[in-house]
Amino acid sequence: MNVVSQAALGALAGAAGTAALDVVTYADMALRGRPPSGLPDKMARKLADLAGCEEFAKPADQLSDRMKQRRAGIAALLGYADGFGTGAIVGLMRPALRDVPLFWAGIGVGALGMIMSEGAATVLGQTDPLKWPFSSWVEDIVPRCVYGWITCIVFDAMMDA
Repeated sequence: MNVVSQAALGALAGAAGTAALDVVTYADMALRGRPPSGLPDKMARKLADLAGCEEFAKPADQLSDRMKQRRAGIAALLGYADGFGTGAIVGLMRPALRDVPLFWAGIGVGALGMIMSEGAATVLGQTDPLKWPFSSWVEDIVPRCVYGWITCIVFDAMMDA
């Protein structure tokens, strides 16, 4: 199988992992009554600023309702890009690492996803994981591990089909 096919299968597996991550995250929000993370919106705003899209980069209280909804949509799409992109990387790496047990591979993939999203947010000054309380780490690590396990399971199944 060529690398483009592997990356495409990885992106599809990442889509399944992203769905699982969303289910775990939204279930946690529903069970504990916690609000959604504000980081996706902060990232959408920061990226808009870097791209020179001044209207999107304004604080929320300066945006029309329509622009707030657009930015919310872009923020959600950034999460999908992260999940699919991490999956594509998995598609390139996993064939060489098939001997790594699923449990550890999933944790590694979850860590990769966390590094890609929170790492980018940290570099852009939108978060500081060193200041997160323990609960924030758990809220991030658990769904990321689920993402990693599902992504690996789906990728391996597609490779074996």
